[in-house]
Amino acid sequence: MQPDKEIMNRLIEESKKSVQESNYSLAACIVKDGSIISLQHTSIWTLKDPTAHAEILAIREACKILDSPILNGCWLYTTLEPCPMCSSACIWAKVEGIVFGSTQEDAIEQYSKTGKWRQIEIKARDIVKFGTPKIQLIEGFMREECNKLFSLIKF
Repeated sequence: MQPDKEIMNRLIEESKKSVQESNYSLAACIVKDGSIISLQHTSIWTLKDPTAHAEILAIREACKILDSPILNGCWLYTTLEPCPMCSSACIWAKVEGIVFGSTQEDAIEQYSKTGKWRQIEIKARDIVKFGTPKIQLIEGFMREECNKLFSLIKF
């Protein structure tokens, strides 16, 4: 699978909406057959919900749209490497793969300055390695462009 720059560019734009709502500048989507079926941004602070990560919200919406807890043939795209919760949710949903931009190291370096950043330092590749079914992982796609989103933080 070749990752799609147009899809990641849409996520970068969606990330800006997240910042306008005083959330982290992150967005994710579920893609099936080359089309976005769900697009979400992180809403942790807006919803007062620590699980309101963009990836979780996108997975939930896609499952509702497809009327199934299984997302066969789908890919998760996200501007930031998924945390252990989000990586695990991809395995539970049986997505085909994950495409992400910025890495956990990028986020730790930038977001830790806010005092609001929390992280469990387990790489997505490690979660995927030990999960079943095996899903594909494309790391660092458009990383430089995604890293620019860190400068948008307003808190």
